Amino acid sequence: MNPKLPYVLLVGAAVIIFILSCMLLSRGRQSPSCESQPHIVEKTGSMSQSLVFADLTPEEMAQVVRYLQGNLGVQLVDASRAKPSDNCIASVDMQVPAKAEVLQFLDGGGARPPREALAVLYFGNQPDPNVTENVVGPLPMPADHRDATVQKYGGKVPYHRRPMLGSEYEQVGAFLGTVAFAAAPTFLKEVFEYDGTNVAFQTTAPHGFQSGDRKSWFIVFQNVSGFFVHPVGLEVLVDHSSLDISRWVVSRVFYNGQYYRDMVQLESAYVQGRISVEKVRKAPRDGDFSSMKPRAPSAALFPLQYEPQGPRYSVRNNHVLFQAWSFAFGMSVNTGLRLFDIRHKGERVAYEISVQEALSVYGSNCPGGMSTRYMDGSFGIGRYTSPLVRGVDCPYLATYLDVHYLAHSQVSRISKNALCIFEQNLGSPLRRHYSNLQSLYYGGLVNSALVVRSITTVGNHDYMWDFIFYQNGAIEGKVQATGYASSSFLHGDGLRYGNRVWEHTLGTIRTHSINYKVDLDVGGVKNSLVAHDMAFEMARAPWSPEQQIERPRLTKKVLDTEDQAAFRLQSKMPRYIYFAANSKNKWGHQRGYRIQITSFAGDHVPEASSMERAISWARYQLAVTRRKEEEPTSTSIYNQNDPWTPTVAFANFINNETITNEDLVAWITAGFLHIPHSEDIPNTVTVGNSVGFLLRPYNYYDLDPSIYSHDGVFFTSEQDFTACEINPIACLPKTASCLPNFPPFTYDGFQNM
Repeated sequence: MNPKLPYVLLVGAAVIIFILSCMLLSRGRQSPSCESQPHIVEKTGSMSQSLVFADLTPEEMAQVVRYLQGNLGVQLVDASRAKPSDNCIASVDMQVPAKAEVLQFLDGGGARPPREALAVLYFGNQPDPNVTENVVGPLPMPADHRDATVQKYGGKVPYHRRPMLGSEYEQVGAFLGTVAFAAAPTFLKEVFEYDGTNVAFQTTAPHGFQSGDRKSWFIVFQNVSGFFVHPVGLEVLVDHSSLDISRWVVSRVFYNGQYYRDMVQLESAYVQGRISVEKVRKAPRDGDFSSMKPRAPSAALFPLQYEPQGPRYSVRNNHVLFQAWSFAFGMSVNTGLRLFDIRHKGERVAYEISVQEALSVYGSNCPGGMSTRYMDGSFGIGRYTSPLVRGVDCPYLATYLDVHYLAHSQVSRISKNALCIFEQNLGSPLRRHYSNLQSLYYGGLVNSALVVRSITTVGNHDYMWDFIFYQNGAIEGKVQATGYASSSFLHGDGLRYGNRVWEHTLGTIRTHSINYKVDLDVGGVKNSLVAHDMAFEMARAPWSPEQQIERPRLTKKVLDTEDQAAFRLQSKMPRYIYFAANSKNKWGHQRGYRIQITSFAGDHVPEASSMERAISWARYQLAVTRRKEEEPTSTSIYNQNDPWTPTVAFANFINNETITNEDLVAWITAGFLHIPHSEDIPNTVTVGNSVGFLLRPYNYYDLDPSIYSHDGVFFTSEQDFTACEINPIACLPKTASCLPNFPPFTYDGFQNM
């Protein structure tokens, strides 16, 4: 035996022990934490300029309320407890400055436009009750106000058009419980086991059939979780048009297919045995089939997204920077999420992109359902922006921002974490090519985009609003619908108006229409509208003249007038339609941004309808008009309660004016038909219920701008694609080996209700 062998074995064993120890120690060592907060850069340049679009702060709202209380010469009651016969402040929001003033400030070195607020006031305690809109400023210390109502609407807004305050809903609820229901105690007790707490109401709108009406059907449901799908068959029409609550009356009652003059007649018919009663099984408090409580226990965790080197975007006040993108954001109390001064590579491509309205038109054989045409802006798309749940509504590590608003109260409120911003890897390439012909290579780009999101819950519906910014210069506006389906009590020929989704529940057919305002400024304020499409032409084959070829060719047309640029909902529209600049790209083409709409809308309300003009924006999938300060929105919050004499009729915007080389606005409508079905129980999923639009560069650049993205991957067959300097994806084990820093889960959605 070699005398050195034991020493060799001992040395070898020591080396092995050392290596194993190092491996164990390295495994025991925790990876470093990833950065978790957005990069905040100093407030300079365009970031401070973006404050011209910023929402009002709680302090500014409080100053406006104090000013109005002290300078109008009338007593203002807090809207949260106001009666219809009181004066009150219905809402306070930011008054968006005139575009010309803003552009002079942003681009021309002009003065910052004065910061002002728009206050909507209800004057019920005066001989001529009306709604007045006052512009109050300058902020933060207001010293003056002006009445903007006549300028905006051509006159005072009649008082009956006012959106219902929360206090009015409470007053109607109290009327139903203490006055209306008191007239039918036997019926309510024996049919519904009514105890004063076990029913819930859902209102309908508009409130009647003609201007001046304020008569609302209130649909009665079991007061359980997800009550929207628990109708009991009773609906009550309340006339609450009088400013004196004591004069409110029940105008009609509906139960299980039959109409009654009032609750007294219903009670009498029941006691005499002249009613066909359909007993509804009493649901437990959790709603049973309508409960959203998971039916399965938690299992393996779903995939999570994290940013190994920290967020690649920054948020400062209301300004966002992401790669080549920058924009300002805000939240209108009525219309919700809106963006301003959207720039790509430093050049403005849009001045404003904003939600305008969300309309739903219902069908049913019950009175409440058949008369419902909800215009959610009247209720407040921004006001009902809901707190977001981290990890479900948005990625866990998104940036969450609070929203402050003042509506239906003289005190501002906060919706915590009501807006989120995040970069999302969409899991597919933005572009790629694998070459196995001639040269061998792979080139691709991760499709990572920035998302700005809010979610509105108006009654039973939840709308998820997204604006998405892609690396190729495209912008997407998208809405996804979820929430509970509205329902009617199933009776008679109910299946003509939907599907049965539970024992007594009819999921009622409805259309959803979403309207957007898109103020594109492509290569400057002045643009024209151009349509490109295709047509087949017959041609002789030059190399074989006896043969014919059918070949597609490009068609081009400049749309000169507003009438030519108004495309009806179901009509054929040019497949390439774009805002054209007065400048050209390197290849001699007009620089442009194309509008591409994704929609599967139901039919529009017939134009012969007495209320159609109030929603006439929904006639068109796309309408392009001259931009005018006096046409800031496609509708009005006052249209809901008086659609028969609309305060704003979008159809009036289209009057055949020339739109060549003008400041233009695109009004885009996307929508879908919803026929509820059994899979809408317990509630509707977002899959398949997503509509919106894309704004895409069309000859705007000389080549795809995403080629300059730092996320690109390219390697050839001759390169070492495992080397970091060749292929950054190969370095992920090093560059992405960090532990996400997950903040504790919190939720404030049940506070400040």
